[in-house]
Amino acid sequence: MNPYAVIETGGKQYRVEAGQTVEVELLHAEKGAVVKVDKVLALSDGTTLKVGTPYVDGAAVELEVVENFRGPKVFAFDKKRRKGYKRTVGHRQELTRATVKSI
Repeated sequence: MNPYAVIETGGKQYRVEAGQTVEVELLHAEKGAVVKVDKVLALSDGTTLKVGTPYVDGAAVELEVVENFRGPKVFAFDKKRRKGYKRTVGHRQELTRATVKSI
């Protein structure tokens, strides 16, 4: 089994392995920058698993930013029947595509 880590960024949790490309919420870093994520919830070396309380001490994951982009548009539609009330709202989330350099 390959070594992996479970990290937290942007209020979400991701299971990552070295060399994997992940799409996370915007990291506010330029293209090519290396971002260090120290919120590691779990860490596995392939045989043993370390689970943090809430984070694993001394563990970090390095992400290299590939690009910043905007996700697909999501529509929210609200209607009240027989009242003539309709409302449509759109939203596009800002995302970062990053490659895991090391765990």
